[in-house]
Amino acid sequence: MWQSLDFLESLDKEKLALRSRIFISLHLTQPFLSNAIFSSSSSSLSLLSCSPRLPLIRTSHAHSLSIKASSSSSSTAIADPEGIKVNSVPTKPIEGQKTGTSGLRKKVKVFKQENYLANWIQALFNSLPPEDYKNGHLVLGGDGRYFNKEAAQIIIKIAAGNGVGKIMVGRDGIMSTPAVSAVIRKQKAIANGGFIMSASHNPGGPEYDWGIKFNYSSGQPAPESITDKIYGNTLSISEIKMADIPDVDLSSLGVTNFGNFSVEVVDPVSDYLELMENVFDFPLIRSLLSRSDFRYKLFVFDAMHAVTGAYAKPIFVEKLGAKPDSILNGVPLEDFGHGHPDPNLTYARDLVAIMYGENGPDFGAASDGDGDRNMILGKGFFVTPSDSVAIIAANAQEAIPYFKSGPKGLARSMPTSGALDRVAEKLKLPFFEVPTGWKFFGNLMDARKLSVCGEESFGTGSDHIREKDGIWAVLAWLSIVAHRNKDKKPGEKLISVSDVVKAHWATYGRNFFSRYDYEECESEGANKMIGYLRDLVSKSKAGDKYGNYVLQFADDFAYTDPVDGSVASKQGVRFVFTDGSRIIFRLSGTGSAGATVRIYIEQFEPDVSKHEMDAQSALKPLIDLALSVSKLRDFTGREKPTVIT
Repeated sequence: MWQSLDFLESLDKEKLALRSRIFISLHLTQPFLSNAIFSSSSSSLSLLSCSPRLPLIRTSHAHSLSIKASSSSSSTAIADPEGIKVNSVPTKPIEGQKTGTSGLRKKVKVFKQENYLANWIQALFNSLPPEDYKNGHLVLGGDGRYFNKEAAQIIIKIAAGNGVGKIMVGRDGIMSTPAVSAVIRKQKAIANGGFIMSASHNPGGPEYDWGIKFNYSSGQPAPESITDKIYGNTLSISEIKMADIPDVDLSSLGVTNFGNFSVEVVDPVSDYLELMENVFDFPLIRSLLSRSDFRYKLFVFDAMHAVTGAYAKPIFVEKLGAKPDSILNGVPLEDFGHGHPDPNLTYARDLVAIMYGENGPDFGAASDGDGDRNMILGKGFFVTPSDSVAIIAANAQEAIPYFKSGPKGLARSMPTSGALDRVAEKLKLPFFEVPTGWKFFGNLMDARKLSVCGEESFGTGSDHIREKDGIWAVLAWLSIVAHRNKDKKPGEKLISVSDVVKAHWATYGRNFFSRYDYEECESEGANKMIGYLRDLVSKSKAGDKYGNYVLQFADDFAYTDPVDGSVASKQGVRFVFTDGSRIIFRLSGTGSAGATVRIYIEQFEPDVSKHEMDAQSALKPLIDLALSVSKLRDFTGREKPTVIT
């Protein structure tokens, strides 16, 4: 085919037009020809370059989505850099594009509105210093949910239009949130950040949720200094810089070139798997999973038809020797199999039924939509996220090679129970209490002040990346159980997940903890309730009586970052009592519609004889007090929570 074009060099002007039509026809029917770069002149059309790696370098020719100019205005070409035509697409500001604690989340139908996603992406580029993206590399991944494929093409074209040099995207647009962070950090010399297409643990499909966020050069979620600029720019945006390039085939590995801009489709698992092998002792974990006395579906992992389905088989089955049938719901689906990919006792019902069954496995775990959350279960036993991070921290140095020199420091989000505080105190480690949102841990990690951290919302992680990490938490727990059983001979009773937890309580005491979620409340009523509580706090004083509890202090939590001095205020209303009990009220920023009211209840119990009480029974007086103090039923009309953790 290439030889058939050589004769074009000698054509005169009269034949040039005919030859161009021939080339256009060939281009449309033979997409691999677009690997060549052509230069036209008044007398000839020259073949400038052609890559010999035809199977790996390609250009997709499918056009499935376009960006429209607002107000019937037509787009105009504003540049033609290095063979790429860039159009200026007129647009107007769209309300409601302020990011929450982890990006911008709305219903799919909102993002499908004209220019809605494009406005936010362009506003992001308008907010970054040019040196952070011009001719640089950005990573693109997502959880596989509905609308990701269309959104990926929009992001790629706007990135090209703004002068990005290369986009590295997971095959089929899939790459977990932890993996995106890992790839950014591995490619730190050239990667400037990345986009994550996900609404995390929220449901997917045409009628449900979608989301987008940007992670910065260390792999961490963009700080508020950037997200505030993005929001500001969405209020004044007037044009979108859109490269006039075709959609890219994201289904197979390889590189597609458009002049000096390229898109590389990469394996979403390989870099992340390599990192996990460097953090953990895989032979130790494999020795546990291969024990003859750690049998009957010894290990079960529920991927919830979300992104970790792409990681579960390569890691747990192929590397660690788990049985193939130990992976539940392991195929990522756009609608998560009509499920809600939130790993808790309510939504991970398939796993819970197995683990609490008569012949339940020894170890169970689940992860969420984008792979950054986790739930850990033993046989008939639930490990709270607050206990989980505390137990990982307490055992990290002896069980996980990455921490062989000991953790640098520990941190938790403010609503998370104080179990981690007690570990930090005993190990004499620096400790930090931060607002909800993983971005608040990033500065501490970059300043080498923090190693292990967690949130009560099923997020656990460390400084190996700058995101919470679901599979990391599962591997950490497998490491702890494997380490506790490494000297056990066949036939000896193995130390179980519940044994590990109860031994921790015996050493540190138990922090009874529960969270009540009231999802998709009417925003007006929820906001009035928080306003009422803030007014109550302003009038409260130490010594006030709340039933049988005596108030130590009440406030609206504020945080000053010890690294950069930035301040985050109004992060949750707290009532802290003299016995250490706490009641906290927050509106969640992770939903896509309405408001999610969250109530956190905690009580410390040092008495070992009471450690096995049911948490709801132990906390009932505080739960009743929380509902009474907040007047939640009056403000929201809700009689019961959507989810109890």
